[in-house]
Amino acid sequence: MSNRKPAKDKTKSKPARATAKGGANEQAAGKAASRLIDQRIRELKGWRGETLARMRALILETDPEMIEEWKWMGTPVWSHHGIVCTGETYKNVVKLTFARGASLSDPSCLFNSSMEGNVRRAIDIREGEKVDARAFKALIKAAVAQNGLRAKKA
Repeated sequence: MSNRKPAKDKTKSKPARATAKGGANEQAAGKAASRLIDQRIRELKGWRGETLARMRALILETDPEMIEEWKWMGTPVWSHHGIVCTGETYKNVVKLTFARGASLSDPSCLFNSSMEGNVRRAIDIREGEKVDARAFKALIKAAVAQNGLRAKKA
């Protein structure tokens, strides 16, 4: 007879609360996600919050039908017929990762990160850097159009 304790049941989990700090299983969409993104921007303060707010505004201005989501431990996600891009914030960079960026034309060379893969591409924005709004909007439009084509094929 063994004196070992029985292993804990790892299949049970508590429901996650959606907070701007994030949590492993949190997800939200629509107005709830928009509120969480608003909260994240307020919490960030400084250049990172300003940058994320500016890029978010450009995304929503470009495609008024864009859906805001909150996924993966508190990551803002913008979708239209699939994920267009995510908005991650780090100490030295605000990163906008385009889910299928490798297949998008980028004549202005905005993509400057995650270049090694075959699917994603990202734009890393550092403090003081400005992104060409017209070129960024063109990438958003192209990503939405690409998602629309994929949706029609399905």
